[in-house]
Amino acid sequence: MHRYRTDNCGTTTKNHVDHTIRVSGWINSVRDHGGVVFIDLRDQTGIVQAVLYPTSSSYKGVEHWHSEMVLCITGKVVERSKSTVNPKMATGAIEIEAGEVEVLGDSASLPFPVNSDEVQADHVRLKYRYLDLRRSYMHENIIFRTKVIEEIRRLMTARGFREINTPVLTSSSPEGARDFLVPSRLHPGQFYALPQAPQQFKQLLMVAGFEKYFQIAPCFRDEDARADRSPGEFYQLDIEMSYVTQEDIFTCLEDVLYNLFNDMGYKKVGSRTFTRIKFKDAMDRYGTDKPDLRNPLQMVRVTDIFQKTGFNAFAGVIKKGGIVKAIHIKDAAANPRKFFDDMIAFAQGKGAKGMAYIVWKEGKAVSPIVKFLSDIELEKITSRFNIKDGDVVFFLADQERLVNRVGYHVMGEAARRLDIIDDSVYRFCWIVDFPMYEYNEELKKIDFSHNPFSMPQGGLQALQEQDPLEVLAYQYDIVCDGVELSSGAIRNNSRSIMEKAFAVAGYDKSILENKFSSLYEAFRYGAPPHGGIAPGLDRMVMLLKKVNNIREIIPFPMNQSAQDLMMGAPNNVNPEQLEELHIKPDLDQEAE
Repeated sequence: MHRYRTDNCGTTTKNHVDHTIRVSGWINSVRDHGGVVFIDLRDQTGIVQAVLYPTSSSYKGVEHWHSEMVLCITGKVVERSKSTVNPKMATGAIEIEAGEVEVLGDSASLPFPVNSDEVQADHVRLKYRYLDLRRSYMHENIIFRTKVIEEIRRLMTARGFREINTPVLTSSSPEGARDFLVPSRLHPGQFYALPQAPQQFKQLLMVAGFEKYFQIAPCFRDEDARADRSPGEFYQLDIEMSYVTQEDIFTCLEDVLYNLFNDMGYKKVGSRTFTRIKFKDAMDRYGTDKPDLRNPLQMVRVTDIFQKTGFNAFAGVIKKGGIVKAIHIKDAAANPRKFFDDMIAFAQGKGAKGMAYIVWKEGKAVSPIVKFLSDIELEKITSRFNIKDGDVVFFLADQERLVNRVGYHVMGEAARRLDIIDDSVYRFCWIVDFPMYEYNEELKKIDFSHNPFSMPQGGLQALQEQDPLEVLAYQYDIVCDGVELSSGAIRNNSRSIMEKAFAVAGYDKSILENKFSSLYEAFRYGAPPHGGIAPGLDRMVMLLKKVNNIREIIPFPMNQSAQDLMMGAPNNVNPEQLEELHIKPDLDQEAE
């Protein structure tokens, strides 16, 4: 018989009845019923009940046993009587008559119970994360995460992709976030950087002839925490392909995500082909490039209706170059006045000066603003939205950027309050046709809007002949239920187009030679057309498991201040280590 176990706690069944087995695990609970001791023993597969009678040679010392001690129990499996069967336990039809019990590990008093899902303070959970991970909820989340990774690897390799690891120590590059720097011992005063993403490496793999690459890639960015973003490090499904168009990327990822989310999610995917929405349309209709298609509400421009309006609040905005947008909500008129007042206050809290509304009841338009509107204006609104009794229309009027931002929040809040978000399926969409450039108000110049290494639509000719602010790029985002999973692009594989693209943004060729020398040099030697994307693993797991905070699906996360409370990181190092790295801290000067 094995030293510690012949079977697992959670997989012991009626098939084991009359067999002597050995199991090991933690005491989940221990109960003394008049001298007969019942022990619920737990391992990662589940819980089984063992019974220890006073006649057992192992009974001595039982009074000192308590939760989270580690035991090894050897005994005979017996069927429970009908009156004692526990249908809530997978092993509830049997129990083990303990013959021999060995204490493998004692346990001190725990800072919090791990045999329940009672809510604990985050700082306590993170300090004792190894105990937090014993809780069934957390344990299941982490095992689920590993299964997602296994399934991703299966899906990718089945489609001809090869998993290739890229370096973790590399050079610093001007990406979107701050680098984590690593001082070099052998090269005084010089630093490595942890990669914000394997972007250049995966493109170089395309130049090297590896046509289908993927990796569960660690990425490091010194940025603030959010509910869906861990400070410091995260993982992504990094993908790059050669000889592909944008549609090829879409087809590949749709296939992978459809299968992954259908097989492992808490709900099904709404469509095998994901909706395509142009960036401009997404901003116009949803106020964001991360629309949640579960929400049926959209914004519609109605500025034209009010060009000659007598309603000064709208007329003044239009005169200053602003716009008016409307949000049509069906069957919401029955809500009390407080709902409308609260929604107006909410909009004001997001930056709006105000928000107007009209309610249609018994064939009439009812609102504080109706007396300022003409019959023609009301008729046009009714016609445009095919208004029926019970409908409501909210109006926002201001400069376009503010209207979009406030409207995005108003639609989300209204949908939540009215409970009209359809969470029955996953709703994916692609956001496409991002602008290649934008006007930088701070620097008063044209600058890249998204990814400087994307291929402009129309290639070199577009850069030479079009207004830069009208040039679109082969850039795209994949969004699920309002969560951006990733950005991607068809890459610019031409040095001449790359040089022109940077010149339009006011950057000299030396930027390419100095900051991106490896990629720029490699493209001299025949770079195939290529493109890719990198959906965030952590966000995918959150959506699949339906959790709201990323720390619930990461084994050892940092807190919101980018501290590892369990390991005590970041921490001070001894002077000898700093001397080896040729570093002398000047903290006093920094404090000043």
